[in-house]
Amino acid sequence: MEYLDFELPIKELEDQLDKCELIGQESDVDVTNTCKQIEKKLEETKRKIYKNLTAWQRVQLSRHPNRPYTLDYINALCGDTFLELFGDRGFKDDKAMIGGLGKIDGQSFMLIGQQKGYNTKTRQYRNFGMANPEGYRKALRLMKMAEKFGIPVVTFIDTPGAYPGLEAEERGQGEAIARNILEMTRLQVPIIVVIVGEGASGGALGIGVGDKVFMMENTWYSVISPESCSSILWKSWEYKEQAAEALKLTSADMKKQKIVDDIIPEPLGGAHYDRETTFKTVGDYITKAYNELKDLSTSKLVAQRMDKYSKMGEFKE
Repeated sequence: MEYLDFELPIKELEDQLDKCELIGQESDVDVTNTCKQIEKKLEETKRKIYKNLTAWQRVQLSRHPNRPYTLDYINALCGDTFLELFGDRGFKDDKAMIGGLGKIDGQSFMLIGQQKGYNTKTRQYRNFGMANPEGYRKALRLMKMAEKFGIPVVTFIDTPGAYPGLEAEERGQGEAIARNILEMTRLQVPIIVVIVGEGASGGALGIGVGDKVFMMENTWYSVISPESCSSILWKSWEYKEQAAEALKLTSADMKKQKIVDDIIPEPLGGAHYDRETTFKTVGDYITKAYNELKDLSTSKLVAQRMDKYSKMGEFKE
């Protein structure tokens, strides 16, 4: 298990607990009471730390290397029913954007999302979860296929942004994202969006328009990352913590601003501490959302979605 800087008190107590248990195994000394005291203090420390997280600490948790990624959710929810589909039928297959058909609780879905890597090799292979235009065009192709056959769409967002390279811009990165936003607003099947990690900029919006949009508790959703915001405003990354607070990018902020519909709770310590519980919770939210949307007529579904996004940004002085 890897620990973030603010989790070091937890690491120290867990190390103490391991040593205490080891002493009990290797000697005749009864350490039961001591272990119980350490366990109690460990639980109290965890609750104190994770119930008072700053915006920047939640950003750090959303990037935790042990955190489950899109394929982890898909494989856990769909099992061997998932059939991955490839290519945008125009340029090539983008490994940062994955998609395909799968069943959750017996219901077929088109599942789409950004995928990050687990080590240096796979991170390069997945381009760090940053999709090129062909990734967004692949996603749109799969969404239109789902619409054709009346299959609801589920998207998982986890990206530091769309790939900003010169070649991506040459192939129409902005157009591809804008086209997806347009098409998703009028797609004639239910769309359920789950932000499972980072939700940065147009890279997230390219698959982020939905009838129901959920955020995991320790994720973020913003037009820009705290580091980039800091470098623009203060000409340095040193002010990323202040930038994170100012951007109002946490799940609680997004719920308050009515950008997302609900927050999916995570186990104490984050999604990576108890993956099975996390996967079950996400699956339950998806199933519940689909049951609320499945009986709506096509016209009402689209009108309701358009109305939802038209209201964003309204304010009264």
